[in-house]
This record gives sequence, structure tokens and C-alpha cells, in this order.
Amino acid sequence: MTTPILIGIAAFLSSLILVSVGFSQLLAAGNKYQELFTQSANTNLTEMFIFIDPKKIYVLNLLVLVAAFLLIWLLTKSWPIALIASIFLGASPKFFWRVLKEKRNDRFLGDLPDALTSMSTMMRAGANMNMALETVVAETPGPISQEFGLFLRELRIGIDYHEALDNLQERMPLQELELVIAGMKISREIGGSLADVLYRLADTLRRKLEMEGKIRALTAQGKAQGYVMTGLPVFLAVVLMKLEPEAMGRLFTEVIGWVVCAVFCIFLFIGYKFIKKIVSIDV
Repeated sequence: MTTPILIGIAAFLSSLILVSVGFSQLLAAGNKYQELFTQSANTNLTEMFIFIDPKKIYVLNLLVLVAAFLLIWLLTKSWPIALIASIFLGASPKFFWRVLKEKRNDRFLGDLPDALTSMSTMMRAGANMNMALETVVAETPGPISQEFGLFLRELRIGIDYHEALDNLQERMPLQELELVIAGMKISREIGGSLADVLYRLADTLRRKLEMEGKIRALTAQGKAQGYVMTGLPVFLAVVLMKLEPEAMGRLFTEVIGWVVCAVFCIFLFIGYKFIKKIVSIDV
């Protein structure tokens, strides 16, 4: 009787040790994820002049992950799929930050020609560059006001003109802004009318944005087809899961089914990338 009891105690202690080690590793991974998430959120939000506590966004992210896990588990009746989907969703904030930055950059570029035109008009009327910048910052909301306002504050505290322009370029790494900054630097070095330079740059950027808008309108149908062709197989898979749960269930319960799902996802991703590459035209 002593031997089975000792074996049972040893098995219990081994299981307890494994559970404690696994829990500690899981807790360490959770703390590492929280640290990376809050650090990334703080950096990206500060760059976009959005002042929100990163810890609140982290809590919201956890709620979304839990809700996504439960929803996918209820739809598929398979917790491994729900867990994998939640893991991929947990790695998605960097794509979210990228989308926010792209939206902000698009708004900045959309307002940049009008801001340059306003500066040019005021400088032709007798105002200096600082006065023109102050007016643009006060009357133009959004990224233009934030970035040029910071550029103006750097000039006021004594930072060199070229260094302040380089800082602006570093915060907004856009080709159009690089062209504007190069024109402003050249005008300051060799002289000439900065108002005329800004006016010509504004006209050039306005024509470029108009052409890009026409291209986006012409390629909108191709992009929509790419989204439909990518989402249609997933939609059909969900429908077939409801119609034939036994046949489709083999995809998630057998090894060959997992291989088929992996190949399906890879080819779906490759097809989406090909369509996106075809309809993406750089001006």
C-alpha cells in the first residue's frame, strides 16, 4: 500500500511543479506583452499628438482579445482555432498604429498645399515667415497645426532653422514634405523669394494629389475585388461549417485538415498580395 501512495504523491507533486512553472512562464509572458504594448502605444500616441493613458488601451485590448476568443469558439466549437485567432489578434496593434499614422499622413498631405498657399500669400503681403506660420497654426486644425506648431516652438527656443526642418522631416517622413523642406532650405541658403517658392510647391503638390486621387478612383474597383476574393472563401467555409459540420469538422480535428487549412491561408494571403500589388500604382 505504501508504494502506490508514494507514486501518487510523486505524481501530484510533479503535476503541481509543472503547473506552477507553466503559470509563472505564462505570467512572465503576460508582463512582457504588457510592457511592450504600453511602450509601443505610448510612443505611437505621442508621435500622433494623442494623449491617452496606454494602460487604458491595454485593458481595452485584453477585453477585445477575450471577446474574440469567445466569439470564435462559439462559431467554430474549436478552442485551438479560437486561441490561434486571439494570438494573431494580439499581434495586430502594430498594424492599427500603422493605419492611424497613414490616416494622419493623408490628412497632413491634404492640408499641406492650402497651408503653403496661405503662407505664400501672407509673406507676399509683407508678413515674415514666423508670422505666416503662426497664422497657419492658428487657423488650420489637425496635423498641420501640430507639426508646424512644434516647428515654430523649436525656432522660438533657439534651435537652428535647418535642424528644426530636419526634425520636422524626421517626424513626418513624407516625400512631399521632403520636397517642401528642400525648397525652404535652398531658398534660405541662396536667397530669393520664399513666397514664390512656397506657391510653386503648393501648386505642384496640389496637382500631384489630384492625380493620385484619380488613380485611387480608377483602382477602387480592383481593390474591392481583392477584398471580396479574399473574404469569399472564408465566408463559404463558415457557411459549409453550418451546413455540413461533420465533413468540415475534419479540417479542425485531423492532421491533414490542419495542413489543408495552412495551405489555404498561405495561398489566400499570396493571392491578396498579388491583387494589392497590381492595383497599387505609385505616382
